[in-house]
Order: sequence, then C-alpha cells, then structure tokens
Amino acid sequence: MEDIQSQKDNRNIVIERVGIKNLRIPITILDRENQTQTTVAEVGVTVGLPAEERATHMSRFIETLWSHRKPLTLAVLPEILEDIRVKLNAKKAGITYRFPYFIEKRAPISGAKGAIEYICSFIGEVNDEIDLKLGVEVPVHSFCPCAKAISDRGGHNQRGVVKLLIRFKEFIWIEELIEIVEACASAPLYPALKREDEKFVSEFAYDHPVFVEDIVRDVAKKLLERPEVVWFSVEATNMESIHNHDAFAETTIDKRG
Repeated sequence: MEDIQSQKDNRNIVIERVGIKNLRIPITILDRENQTQTTVAEVGVTVGLPAEERATHMSRFIETLWSHRKPLTLAVLPEILEDIRVKLNAKKAGITYRFPYFIEKRAPISGAKGAIEYICSFIGEVNDEIDLKLGVEVPVHSFCPCAKAISDRGGHNQRGVVKLLIRFKEFIWIEELIEIVEACASAPLYPALKREDEKFVSEFAYDHPVFVEDIVRDVAKKLLERPEVVWFSVEATNMESIHNHDAFAETTIDKRG
C-alpha cells in the first residue's frame, strides 16, 4: 500500500511539533511506601517534522508507548524518546506523562485513613541533549496572616495548590517533594477528619499563617538546600474564600549558574 505520510511536501514549512495528546494509558510507577503503584496517565508525545515531509506516522507513537509498559521513571524517558526518534525518523522528540498519584494519609489525632490525590508529571525532550523534568501539584491549606492580625475573632482560610517543577541530577521521591511543599503551608490537607482532627488542624493553621508569597519563598528556600535539585519552578495559587479572585505567586531559579 502507498505510504501517503511519506510523500514529499513543497510548501517549505517546518512543523515544530506534531504528534498525539490526551491519550490515556495504564502505567506503573515507583511508590516509596509500597514499591510500585498502578495509575492512569494522560500522555502527549511529539516529534519535529522537516519541511520536506508531508506527515508523521501517528500509529507508531501508540506502538512505542505501549511497548514501554515497565515501571515508569524519569530515567526510562530517554530510552522511550530515543525509540520514538528512531521509529519516526526524527531529530527531536518530546513526551509528557500526567497522572494522579495517591498517598494514604492518617488524620493527625484520630488516625482516620484515606487517600490524597496528587497530580504528577514526567516531562522529557530530546534534541541535541536530553532534558527531563518532574512535576507535582500539591493541594494545601493556608490561613491569611493579615486577617489574623486585624481581626478580633478568627480569620479566613483558603485551599490552594502549589505546582512544583524540577530538574535534578540525582533521584528524588515524589513523596519528598510533597513533604517539602506541605511543610511550607499553614497545614496539609487530609482525606478524613474527625471532630478532634478538625480542631487540631484549624488551630494548627491559625498558628501558622502564610501568604501565597510566603509559601513560594519557603518552598524555594528548601529546594535551594537540596543539592540534587538543579533547577526549579514554584507556583502557588490560593482559591480565596472572601474574594472572587485567586491569589498567585511564582518564581523560577536555576542553580546551574
């Protein structure tokens, strides 16, 4: 049969990225507590298309991804990217796995158990060099310092999310990044709280008020102290409880000079 995708194109326009996205596939990843965890990833994968080539072969993306179903880590991404480059005859390739990661958490007083979902990302690109990034989105609880300072009774709380993206030179657990972020909020979130837990969390948050700027700076300070992290971006958003807008802060630091 004729290979239509391999026909020559005379429009002389390079396509920077072409491929597939929003593909959902089962994956297995490393879990610090349970060794491995099975989840479902939303995957996007692309290659660069030269000006003289009409189209890429979409089915080859699926075949390649399905052949790499072993436990997925960032260390495996270069192998997958190289496989894509070879099968698609491409100079550059990129891939993103975005998936929910679940951690069992106990309530601080009663010990009631449940699971918290964290959205994580493995991102890889290859051209002349390999570039790998690990991302994690951590839901947090914050208590407003200003409201505490000016109010006679209480203050306002909000639930927020901290998005962390890092490049690193040594292995680091997803759980470690989550712990870093949660330690910088007013309090972590918990899936199940009894009355005694709710009292504890409310009072703990009241005693640890933070602005969205405080969260970003405190997370950045902790990452600056981690030698295995060489680059990072921290973004925090608070879904304000007494405003109809969100509060937002972000910083990016490259420790490589």
